[in-house]
Amino acid sequence: MLYASSHPLVRHKMSLLRSVSTEPKKFRELVRELAMLLCYEATLDLDLVPDTVATPMGTAEGAQLRTKIGLIPVLRAGLGMVDGVLEMIPTAQVWHIGLYRDERTLHPVEYYNKLPTEPTVQLSLVLDPMLATGGSAEATIDILKRWGSVRIKYLGLIAAPEGVERLARSHPDVDVHVAALDERLNDVGYIVPGLGDAGDRQFGTG
Repeated sequence: MLYASSHPLVRHKMSLLRSVSTEPKKFRELVRELAMLLCYEATLDLDLVPDTVATPMGTAEGAQLRTKIGLIPVLRAGLGMVDGVLEMIPTAQVWHIGLYRDERTLHPVEYYNKLPTEPTVQLSLVLDPMLATGGSAEATIDILKRWGSVRIKYLGLIAAPEGVERLARSHPDVDVHVAALDERLNDVGYIVPGLGDAGDRQFGTG
């Protein structure tokens, strides 16, 4: 299911992120902040266990997180989202999957995979700023499911309808959390109006 955030802070920061005048340093800061906000929205259904906590004034009934979480940033653009999510969930494990989009075929090509031998978490969060054609997201989730991940969510910044439709068709059990759903893809597979290439804008390589 698609969840496109309507939070005022998300909408404000997305406007700054899209701007052609936003420099790489500010762009990276905004990506981290948006990842934190999206993480908050995407983790509303995590499992908890009861906990009793000693306070300066007595005891309080609280809770501890039961769900173990793994973060899978899709290289390279997904790297910018990791720190924001780790600030919210510092106990999360971080792995990496490297994919690049063949500019001729628009198909994803895997070049790096640093998953453990067996799954060690109950929830895998795929971090990738742009859900464009959906090819990289689909390939990443295929890899995670073959590896044995049972529960997967996708966190991104901007999605195109074409990418959302592709994921819904191939992985209907994966929730998609994004900051914005844009209009369409152009003829070379970029999101319109989008923000350009998220990796280039983060790392100043555009």
